[in-house]
Amino acid sequence: MRPFLQSEVYIYDMVKIKRSSDFKNVYRYGKSISNQYIVMYYLENNLGINRVGFSVSKKVGKSVIRNRYKRLLYENFRLLDRDLFKGYDIIFIARNKIVEADFYMVGNAMRRLLTKSSLYMVNK
Repeated sequence: MRPFLQSEVYIYDMVKIKRSSDFKNVYRYGKSISNQYIVMYYLENNLGINRVGFSVSKKVGKSVIRNRYKRLLYENFRLLDRDLFKGYDIIFIARNKIVEADFYMVGNAMRRLLTKSSLYMVNK
């Protein structure tokens, strides 16, 4: 067994948007951008941290399928979050076509949306 090295561990605490009023605020005042798999809304929050919300319609499938795609979106966002500018509320909405995509296709689609919206630091 390898000894535990603190430098190898990245402690991650994501702040999720859960309240309906927060979702409505981002929908109403934020900007949107989309591709074939995901619609993304974003709004500056002046908190110094990113808050994120995920939504998957019942049209995508039953709850097991919807929750799978929420986890897939969450994990892809977790991997990209280090390279994002801070201080935004971001909502990702899965489109029906997401069922045709795998993990990497969704990750690339999410990265393209974040780059297009200028939230992703391309050249760190």
